[in-house]
Amino acid sequence: MQNFSIGIIGAGHMGLALASGLASRMAPERIVVSDPHPDKRQRVHDLGISTPADNDSVVTRADVLVLAVKPQGMRDLCAAIAPRVRERRPLIVSVAAGIRAADIARWLGGGPAIVRAMPNTPALMNAGVSVLWANDETTPGHREAAATVLGAVSEVFWLTDEALMDAATAISGSGPAYFFLMVEALAAAGAQLGLPRDLSAALAGGTAAGAGRMVHDHPGEAALLRARVTSPGGTTERAIKSLLSEGFMEMLGRAAQAACDRSRELGEQLGAA
Repeated sequence: MQNFSIGIIGAGHMGLALASGLASRMAPERIVVSDPHPDKRQRVHDLGISTPADNDSVVTRADVLVLAVKPQGMRDLCAAIAPRVRERRPLIVSVAAGIRAADIARWLGGGPAIVRAMPNTPALMNAGVSVLWANDETTPGHREAAATVLGAVSEVFWLTDEALMDAATAISGSGPAYFFLMVEALAAAGAQLGLPRDLSAALAGGTAAGAGRMVHDHPGEAALLRARVTSPGGTTERAIKSLLSEGFMEMLGRAAQAACDRSRELGEQLGAA
C-alpha cells in the first residue's frame, strides 16, 4: 500500500498526535480527520489537514482508517460508519484499549482487515511505543501501512497473539502514568527533606528523563544500569534495599495485573452482544 490516504476519526490527544506526526512525514492532503468538537478540528486544521465534521467523509477518502475514540464509544461509531466501511473496505486501525478485533468486525459487518494498536502518551512528543496485532484478513501491505501510521509517532512492536494486547496495555499503554506517579512521589520526598518544591520537582523530573533515555539506549539492561549506580554500602544501595523490603517489585506487579484485568474486562463488557 504505497501513497495510501489516511483517515482518523477522533482528534483527542492520540488522534492529534498521529495527525501531527503524519503531517510531518507526508503530504497533509493525504490525511483527513473528523471530530465532533470544533476546537479539536481547528487544532488539526492548523496542520494543513482537512477536517470535516462528519465521519462518512473520512471513511470515503481513507485507505487506512484509524478509530481513535474511547472504548466506550467504539460500538456506536462502528454502527454509524458500517455502511461506508463495507463500500470502501479500508484497513481499520483501532487504538481503543480492550476492544477485540472480532467485536469491531461484527459491529462493522463483514470481515474487514483490522489492526489493533496500543500507543502511549509519549507519542505526543514523537517518543512513544506502540504494540500492534493484525487479524487474518490483513495483508503484508496492510501491516506495512499500519506500521507507517504508528511509526510516525512511536517505535512499533508486533504481537502474534491478540490476547497479549491486554498485557501490553498494562505495561506500555498505562505505563507512563506509573512513572508520572513515581516522579510525583520523588518530588514530594525531596520537599519533605527540605528542598524547595520547585527545585525538588525539577530534580525528580530531570532524573526520570535522563534515566529513561539511558534505558531506551540500552534495551534489556535496566538491571545492569541499576547495578552500576548502586555502590556497595552507599546511599543508593540503602534506598534500593528499602524499596525492595517494602515489596516494590510485587507492588508494580499487582498494579500491572490490575491494568491488564481492567483491559480484559472492558473488552468483555463492551463487546457483549
